[in-house]
Amino acid sequence: MIAVRWYLRYGLSYRDVEELLAERGIEVDQVTVYRWVQRFTPLLIDAARPCRHCPGDRWLVDETEVKVAGQWVSLYRAIDQFGQVIDVLVSQKRDLAATRRFFTRALEHSPRPGEVTTDQAPAYPRVLDELLPATRHVMEQYANNPLESDHGRLKARVKPMRGLKRLRCARVISTGHAFIQNLRRGHYELGVETHPKRSLLAAFTELALTI
Repeated sequence: MIAVRWYLRYGLSYRDVEELLAERGIEVDQVTVYRWVQRFTPLLIDAARPCRHCPGDRWLVDETEVKVAGQWVSLYRAIDQFGQVIDVLVSQKRDLAATRRFFTRALEHSPRPGEVTTDQAPAYPRVLDELLPATRHVMEQYANNPLESDHGRLKARVKPMRGLKRLRCARVISTGHAFIQNLRRGHYELGVETHPKRSLLAAFTELALTI
């Protein structure tokens, strides 16, 4: 689990993790590290779900873009007023179907928000009227600035990867990054009895016992 934690937490490449493990007497190649990240990240997220704090009632929703196999794809993301990442969705298209799919997924594990802030993309009013008719929809200029700033943290993590090759990889990395952010920001009841600088290690140790 240490390789997965390092990769998700720090701006490392798979080769970087390979070298760090080698310094500790663990001989694996970068392909093995890649397979560990792809295999165990979704399992860790599912195992941690019962320990996750309930999201707030004010959501900020926006899309950014990442390059996968040389093509730009849309990345839908939402955070609440406390900075908790609610959900992430990678989609080849930015359209009504993708927007509906994103909100449907987000609502599977979260209570309905009282307010949702978005940009002025035409798909948002239609989907919110359909799925969240009682929710206040805010489209004021600059209201989504906290989420725009949060996108930058994901972009900074993706940059050392030298390009994502597959959609599945993009999905794992984007959700894994959100998972690590939420752990570090204290949105899980994991590692809470340890020093803050060791809480991530403690959380992964607890989760490793359940998967």
